[in-house]
Amino acid sequence: MESADAARRTVPGAQAIARASRLLRLVTAAGHGAALQSLARDAGLSRSTAHRLLSALRAEGLVDQDRASALWMPGPELYLMGTVAAARYDVTGLARDIVRSLAVKTEESAFLSVRRADETVCILREEGSFPIRSFVLSEGVRFPLGVASAGLAILSFLPDHDVDAYLERHPELSEHWGRTHAPGPLRTRLAETKAQGYAVNPGLIVQGSWGMGAAVFDRQGRPEWALSLTGVEFRFGPDRLPQLGRTLLAHAHQLSGRIAGTRR
Repeated sequence: MESADAARRTVPGAQAIARASRLLRLVTAAGHGAALQSLARDAGLSRSTAHRLLSALRAEGLVDQDRASALWMPGPELYLMGTVAAARYDVTGLARDIVRSLAVKTEESAFLSVRRADETVCILREEGSFPIRSFVLSEGVRFPLGVASAGLAILSFLPDHDVDAYLERHPELSEHWGRTHAPGPLRTRLAETKAQGYAVNPGLIVQGSWGMGAAVFDRQGRPEWALSLTGVEFRFGPDRLPQLGRTLLAHAHQLSGRIAGTRR
């Protein structure tokens, strides 16, 4: 199967499309708007190239720019496209009451994330009743696979050759996210996750903010989503962690069953 990099080299215009797509993802992930300088830096582009591509996307209605702040934001055409695509890809309608139940039963913030290529994107959040909360994750936030608990759960249940290929594509993980995300430690955490069925992130993104994740599978048994919990460290002690894991897995299994029973 031809790799994405090979396709960009051989298909005319593919590089420009890839750059524009990267900017679109960064704009949508920013939530309340992103500055040109940060978009160019994160996309690995010069300011002039980033501005040229953003201007072209704005002409098509895919992004917009706030006149007062000059920040770039998602455009109206993205909303229209999203409503059409949701009929095929969106599972939030199936998941909403399950995510809410998870938040109620654990009292922690509960989330549904979806796999998109080498990342996870949070698409649903429900607050728990416990008054101290973690705000590492919210709708639209992206993390590389293997970083947040949702992505760790998904990556752990991918075939070994897919995991190997992912780690080869992303040697920068340890540089950006710390030594615990180097191939050796990450593989250890993947094995632990697969053995116990759920992932634990012991404050590796933000100190003191813990997360747990469980993979949700499609009709073919592929891990395409994950349910997760986040909260403060003392809420995830050894006396409570197994109970939270069982609750998380039960809800993930319930959602996988619902997805398997739908026609898509």
